Order: sequence, then structure tokens, then C-alpha cells
Amino acid sequence: MNFLDYVASRWQSLLVNAFQHASMVIQCILLATIVGVLVGVAVYRSPAGAAIATALSSAVLTIPSFALFGLLIPVLGLGVAPSVLTLVLYALLPIVRNTIVGLSTVDQPILDAARGIGMSRFGVLTRVELRLAWPPILAGMRVSTQMLMGIAAIAAYAKGPGLGNLIFSGLGQLGGANALNMAIAGTVGVVILALLLDAVFVLIGRLTTSRGIRG
Repeated sequence: MNFLDYVASRWQSLLVNAFQHASMVIQCILLATIVGVLVGVAVYRSPAGAAIATALSSAVLTIPSFALFGLLIPVLGLGVAPSVLTLVLYALLPIVRNTIVGLSTVDQPILDAARGIGMSRFGVLTRVELRLAWPPILAGMRVSTQMLMGIAAIAAYAKGPGLGNLIFSGLGQLGGANALNMAIAGTVGVVILALLLDAVFVLIGRLTTSRGIRG
């Protein structure tokens, strides 16, 4: 059976795996964004705090994903839990770093003007600083999403959902019927999802960022 015939005969199963893969990545990005922005807000005024937060989130990326899954499986078991925690940890660095950079580069005269019209510190943060820092934060989310699309495939090692199951099953059965088709379908699916989600982030950026902020 050639590749196109394989896809045509199993398109429903492929769509289910693709949906699970995209859903896991999107949910992990949203969770990582909440955590990353909160961390960035907490430390951006402190050079030492910002350096520590960036260093800690950078340290996660030095751990091979297989090793991190292996360390978490004895604690969290197999399935969704180790997959989600691993993906969130890997997604943090671009979001934390870009949040810190975005908030740190807001012009002081703008902040002074906001305080001058009676805004509270929380109001300045939520209505001025975070809005102006939104483009860098969104860029961090976009970078993290592209990273997670590939790492999420390795979640199959921990019995996580998604296209990684096709890739691992295909590679584990090389030489068997449709093994190569299975691995290729999973790999191509990951690439297609990554391109689609990247296009979604571009659209979100256009819809949520004013022309003045975009420059």
C-alpha cells in the first residue's frame, strides 16, 4: 500500500491523533503562558530576579526530553500528566524571557502619564504595560508552540496522546506492513499542524495588536 492509499484508508484515525496532538499542545501553551507571564510580572523590575527566572527556565531546555519523561514517569505514571508537565516546562523559557523584555522596554513617560491620570499600580500593569508587552509575549508563545509540536511527539514514550504514537509505532515495526507509512504520516502530520498553528498566531497578532504598537 502506498502512502496516499494508507492516508485515505485511515484518515479518521489520523484526524483523531492530529486533534489530540494539537489539543495537548494548545492547552500546554495556554498553561505555560499563564505561569510564564506571572513569573515575568513578578521579576521584571528586579535584574537579579529576572536573571534567575531566565536561568531556571533555560536549564530545563538542557535536559533531553527523553530523560525528563523518564524522570517524571516514576512519579506521575504514564499518560497525560507527565506529558503535560514536560511540555509546560519546555514552553516556559520563550514566554518568561519575552514577558520580561516586553515589560522592561515600556517607555517610562507612558507609565508616568498613566500614573498622572490616577491609575493604580495594578491598573498601569494590566491596562498599559501588559498591553504594550503583548507582541513580545505573543512571539514567545509562537516560538514555544513550534518547539512543543516536535516535543509532543515524544510524549508517546510516556503513553501520551497525539501523532507521536504513529511515529513510535511505525519506527518500532520497520520492515512490517505500513510501518513506514505510519511513521511518515505521523511526521507529516506534526509538520502540517505546526504550520497551521503558526498561521493562527500570525492572525492573532494582526487582530490583537494595534498598528501603532506593531510599528
